[in-house]
Amino acid sequence: MSLVNLLGGLRRLLRRRHVHIDNCVFRLHWLVTSSLLVAFSILVSARQYVGDPIECVPPTVDFPMDVLNTYCWIHSTFTMPTALEKRVGVDVPHPGVDNSGGAERRYTAYYQWVAFTLFLQAVLFYVPYYLWKNWEGGLLEVITMGMHVAIMEDKERSHKKRVLTEYLYRHMRHHRLYALKYIFCEFLSFVNVVGQMFFMDKFLGGEFWKYGVDVVRFTLTDQEERRDPMIYVFPRMTKCVFHSFGSSGDVQRHDSLCILPLNVVNEKVYVFLWFWLVALLVLTSVVFVGRLVILAVPKLRFQVLKSRSPLLSSDDLGTLARSADAGDAFLFYMLAQNLDPLVYKEVVADLTLLMTQKSSEDRAPLNAV
Repeated sequence: MSLVNLLGGLRRLLRRRHVHIDNCVFRLHWLVTSSLLVAFSILVSARQYVGDPIECVPPTVDFPMDVLNTYCWIHSTFTMPTALEKRVGVDVPHPGVDNSGGAERRYTAYYQWVAFTLFLQAVLFYVPYYLWKNWEGGLLEVITMGMHVAIMEDKERSHKKRVLTEYLYRHMRHHRLYALKYIFCEFLSFVNVVGQMFFMDKFLGGEFWKYGVDVVRFTLTDQEERRDPMIYVFPRMTKCVFHSFGSSGDVQRHDSLCILPLNVVNEKVYVFLWFWLVALLVLTSVVFVGRLVILAVPKLRFQVLKSRSPLLSSDDLGTLARSADAGDAFLFYMLAQNLDPLVYKEVVADLTLLMTQKSSEDRAPLNAV
């Protein structure tokens, strides 16, 4: 797939839909976060495959540098955690780099997989929306029929309002499963964020959970006492041990110092992702719990709808509240964000009038008896 085709696909993904089948927080998951992760994946891939992701210092002038770079990239490099506490330029040449000896080694092979994992994460953020889009089946698009615009011929508007009103009346109390599917997909988005944070913590060797906190603490610490957490997670200078045969046939060991310019990009990407995912987790939790409370408490359902659509009359809302259930309330909320406010007010008024007329017709035979 060429870069032009990939960017074209992103443009189509980011194109504004006329009918929204979700809310803004849900769109932060499948649209914004997925797009960010794909962009980061492209950025890291470009830095990895266009430039030199690793450059190692050969032990001798005539040592094949390409072979050394390829070997160290494939077999991973390492740092020594004890060397991170030592003074740079006095005890060690670079943070985490020291004489190998018997010191503990911390291998960092994950930088090879950053671009792939970011793309996989983007796909996982899109999955809940993909499920909801298929389960929703285009219902909102069908029943709204382009009524999101305010300017419309009277005849066309009357016809579309009548069709929508008839649908809402005939399918009253039949949207509970519709609402439950959406709530499940919202919950799946919440689980996805938590799961991805656990995944990144495992991927980065148990350092992701405290990564953002450590970075903030680092920026607030005095210059003399700083210990950069980004260098610990994404070291820029590492070591690599290469073995070869000498002229006499014996095995020779070569210690090489390696530069990882790719980690300069990686550390910035994951700092941003830490703060982004924490904020997204908080927002998702608040919205999800709030939705459950609103749908569980009948009085709150239409109070929220009133705040969403202030043009609605209290009498119409009262009529709806007596007849509609939680699933209907959810559908009315979705309609409110897809219809012009004036059109929405007229649809609700027509619906309550139809409900009142039908109720009167049903009572008439009983009164006659």
